[in-house]
Amino acid sequence: MAKTNTKSILQFVVLLCIAILLIWLSLRAVADKKDEIINAFKNANYLWVIISMLFAFFSHFFRAYRWNYLLNPLGHKTKLINANCHVFIGYLANYGIPRMGEVSRCTLASKYDKVPFEIAFGTVITERIIDFMLFIVIFFIALFTQFSKLSGLANEYIFSKLSDKFSNLSQSPVKLIIMIVIVIAIVAGYLFLRKKISNLLKGKFGNLLSGFAKGIGSIKNMKKPFMFVLLSIVIWFCYLLSLYFCMLALDGTKLLGLDVALVLLLFGTFGVIFSPGGLGAYPAIVGGILISTYQIDKVWAFAMPWLAWTSQFALVLLFGLLAFIVLPLINNRKQNELL
Repeated sequence: MAKTNTKSILQFVVLLCIAILLIWLSLRAVADKKDEIINAFKNANYLWVIISMLFAFFSHFFRAYRWNYLLNPLGHKTKLINANCHVFIGYLANYGIPRMGEVSRCTLASKYDKVPFEIAFGTVITERIIDFMLFIVIFFIALFTQFSKLSGLANEYIFSKLSDKFSNLSQSPVKLIIMIVIVIAIVAGYLFLRKKISNLLKGKFGNLLSGFAKGIGSIKNMKKPFMFVLLSIVIWFCYLLSLYFCMLALDGTKLLGLDVALVLLLFGTFGVIFSPGGLGAYPAIVGGILISTYQIDKVWAFAMPWLAWTSQFALVLLFGLLAFIVLPLINNRKQNELL
């Protein structure tokens, strides 16, 4: 447990340092535009920001509502208000340590709704798989609507980089040999340790994996798969509208369409991976795309993603803290009514 806590703390510190570095670099890049950026925030239409936050709330609500479609086939369910509290607390935890939100959410479901942790975690993994599949669909839709823009981005940031890596690798036989040795070592290690791995799959660890498998397999026993898929699409559509309405709040981005919002949603999602809650990384990625791909002035390219990120953080912070207060109160009250 101590090792896990230490690892989590180190991960948080490293990611936070990356976030601070990205924020510093972003501020440095617009230091000469400080007054213009302040005015951009002052003159923003915050009615659109409130509407954006409303759609963000709906996305979280529908995620909580969708959860029972996976839990019900396994003989479990969460009360809707509990599920919403679990989801908001989970999102709040992700602002501390990425992916900690899933653990927090499943722990709370186990405590307040009597859902075994491993089964709850399995259903959350299933959610992530479905979300990833929809993310791929979004990618192809964005590719179709913004092919010239995305192909330029892919060539600049992905294919050219990979080409350089393979070119350097082919020119360095030592590196190539090292890579081959590593692959052979991994295969040999698996063959040597496969009996130990087989033993690990028994006992408590095996039961844990069995629970994960049940959670992941719950989708095939779902009574209303169409509703689950529909809710999944609605969640992503709410994400899209939430971002789009933030774009409408600023003069420099309000003329951009939903197709641009789709591209920003696609690439902005990666920002959450690199720092807690996307702090620093999300605004840097989205702002960079607005400048390089859509030729948006750096004042608006700085203001828009920070407006979007801050409004989302404020929403999660408010309802996450409220959930911490409400969750034990409503469940203790119900327990007292049963006594």
